[in-house]
Amino acid sequence: MLFTRKKSNQLSPIQAADGARRQELVLVDVREQDERAQARPADSRHIPLGDLPGRIGELPTDKTVAFICRSGSRSQLATRAAAKRGLEAADVSGGMLAWADAGLPVESGPLGDCTRAGQR
Repeated sequence: MLFTRKKSNQLSPIQAADGARRQELVLVDVREQDERAQARPADSRHIPLGDLPGRIGELPTDKTVAFICRSGSRSQLATRAAAKRGLEAADVSGGMLAWADAGLPVESGPLGDCTRAGQR
């Protein structure tokens, strides 16, 4: 028997958008504020990756938390960190690049202080 490293849960952007729309998961953008101001998934929360260790307790424990970044690297780190803390976590495969390619809804523009998990 071969041993393989277990991959984190991955969702396509379409699966993530559908789950968020049905309120079955919470979409968390782990990019920095300036990246998020350019384009962000509609109805996503914001916790920059660097802030996640101190703020992971703000995330729900009764739903999947799906993390998204620009291309998928930071969201994979966030997914692993959340899973280690016992959360049901998933990575949005391909990040915002794949989200945009799928034609999914985005918002843009300044948000003010949107680093609280309960805010966009």
